[in-house]
Amino acid sequence: MAQAPGENEDREGVMFIGPSGKVLGQLLDIASVPRESVYMTNLVKCMLPGYRKPKSDEIEACSVYLDEEIELVDPEVLVPMGYFATRYLLDKYSLDVPGRKSFGELYGNLMLADGGKLLPLEHPAAVVYDSAKMELLSAHYRKLGVLSKECKWYDMCPMKRYYRAGILDRKWVELYCKGDWSLCVRYEIEESGMAHPDWMLPDGSIDHSLRETAGI
Repeated sequence: MAQAPGENEDREGVMFIGPSGKVLGQLLDIASVPRESVYMTNLVKCMLPGYRKPKSDEIEACSVYLDEEIELVDPEVLVPMGYFATRYLLDKYSLDVPGRKSFGELYGNLMLADGGKLLPLEHPAAVVYDSAKMELLSAHYRKLGVLSKECKWYDMCPMKRYYRAGILDRKWVELYCKGDWSLCVRYEIEESGMAHPDWMLPDGSIDHSLRETAGI
């Protein structure tokens, strides 16, 4: 989900066909995500004069259509690109909105939102204006490929067993096992072949309460 259509997009009725679209195509290729597998939309539905920032009344007017799109499409992961799109979804799902100075820290980090998932990303236009940002955006957009499949170790992972037994918080499975497993400490250890306790959580912390039920 982007902020608003550009001149080319507004005229043709197709998203990301200008310079930003070229960058987006490269980023999706890096993530091994086919463009046709992604549903794209905008926060504001019409081109903003001079590519200015959207006003609150414009966002409010268009949000009715956006909310209906989200309900109809029912995406597994919502991916807002840029400040305004991300801020709207944070407000929509009653999540904390950081200040502008620290807002960029959200990008590339998966979060839970009203039963679904939210992955804020930088807008591809950032690379159009500063090519040096391509490396950072590539790392963040690779998350899309990670999220397209669950961890290969999940079927044999104790986390699955604990979750099905109702003794593990859902967030661990959704954010790691079926989410960004590239950040899972357990995944890294499994790949290295090193030993680790069953009651180690995906972030590497130890939950001793799970030790008592390790044999379930």
